Amino acid sequence: MTQEEINLVKSTWKMIRQIDASVVGDTFYSKLFYENPSLRQLFPAQLDEQYKKLVMMLNFLIERLDKLDAIDTEIEELANRHIRYKVRPGHYRMVGNALLWTLQQGLGQDWSEEVGNAWRKCYGTLMERMLAVKES
Repeated sequence: MTQEEINLVKSTWKMIRQIDASVVGDTFYSKLFYENPSLRQLFPAQLDEQYKKLVMMLNFLIERLDKLDAIDTEIEELANRHIRYKVRPGHYRMVGNALLWTLQQGLGQDWSEEVGNAWRKCYGTLMERMLAVKES
């Protein structure tokens, strides 16, 4: 990612962080499960804590986006947790689509083609790193 793309992701994430985590999480998971109902079984019945975990994880990754190599261990741990949760490689695209849609809804007028491209590149970078991890 270029520094400009990283800056775009970080600045738009700051806008999303102003929205309550439960709203962001509910929007994301509602879209994810509507588009991919089979994924619902991978998650707990009550999603309130999951909403917070999603936003906290994204916050952690985005804050360190310009120095991802420094958090390789954390990315590997995250990937291993997802493997244990039975997340498969194809699921990452589904999650990415729901995430981009959620961001677009949250940003409203601040969403642009440039912002969308930066977020797609960001998610693609993180997805590739997670998919490169083999179960340990």
